[in-house]
Amino acid sequence: MTAVPSLTLSGVVLGSPDPQALAAFYQRLLGWSVEQFEPNWVKLRSPEGGAGLSFQTESDYRRPTWPAGPDDQQMMVHLDIAVDDLDESGAHAVAAGATLAGFQPQDDVRVYLDPDGHPFCLFLRD
Repeated sequence: MTAVPSLTLSGVVLGSPDPQALAAFYQRLLGWSVEQFEPNWVKLRSPEGGAGLSFQTESDYRRPTWPAGPDDQQMMVHLDIAVDDLDESGAHAVAAGATLAGFQPQDDVRVYLDPDGHPFCLFLRD
């Protein structure tokens, strides 16, 4: 097997009909700063460094269904966010603009939907 070249995950990108609005939601949720702002692209960066979170315009965006059935629009990715308190963090997420998902598959994880319907999970950090 050959050696793996140097690869660094620099970010995750979410599609949106309005990337500025979705980025503003995640900025409120996470407290991250805007690193790059363009008409069809916004990138947020954590103050601790690491991979960023970006948002790009998708003019044909279809909101995912959670949980998805056989003919529903599938989610392409979801974000896992470690928290210290599920109730406090969940209230903060709702105040920022999230919606608690109707279907909750685990007792120790809370699934929320961002304003464009992308699911994200809050879970207790170890």
